[in-house]
Amino acid sequence: MTPQERERLQKLSSTNVSDALDHFHLKGAVHGVLPTWQGCRKICGEAVTMRMIAAGEVPPKYHLGQAAIAAAKEGDVIVVDNAGRPDISCWGGVLATGASMKGVSGVVIDGFCRDIDDFVDLGFSVYSRGPVVQSARGRAIEDATNVTVQFGSVQVNPGDVVIADRSGVAFIPKAHFADVLEKAYQLYEKEEAMCADLKAGMNNMEVDAKYSYNTMLK
Repeated sequence: MTPQERERLQKLSSTNVSDALDHFHLKGAVHGVLPTWQGCRKICGEAVTMRMIAAGEVPPKYHLGQAAIAAAKEGDVIVVDNAGRPDISCWGGVLATGASMKGVSGVVIDGFCRDIDDFVDLGFSVYSRGPVVQSARGRAIEDATNVTVQFGSVQVNPGDVVIADRSGVAFIPKAHFADVLEKAYQLYEKEEAMCADLKAGMNNMEVDAKYSYNTMLK
């Protein structure tokens, strides 16, 4: 993703991206993953993935998250596949501190996390399915880093583009990024024009007739 593409994406919402994905019949929008704290910033970047599995006979090589942070570049988003598991945290304050110091944009988790106050103090954006206090020690390990993962019902690959805001999270397959970004930006500009007309006094029916909202994705 070029700096210009990142700047353009930053103007968009996850809903703009979701609509553009629909236009191309691509899966990428997920539900139930939201900001962990009020004021959590919108994030976008290329995915560094990590896959969690249950702890067992095979011991972990390192504490979860360390390899993902090491692999991440400035501006990347760490994507954690913990299969939505609700009983343990797979991200916390120490990891958030390390990722923040590395310049990671933020983290999105198909699962739960803890140490929310640390995220607030750092100003570090984490999106998850909710908070939980119990750690992953002895319960789950990081199985692999920068591999294909499943996030909700969406396949996510390293380098796919992530956008997350207060509406939710969406993933753009890297092979389709340019097309999806262009379509999402067109939708953004059209909706901005609609809102401008409404604020200028045009009524809803007139605006709907002018822009044909129901056919915007065609």
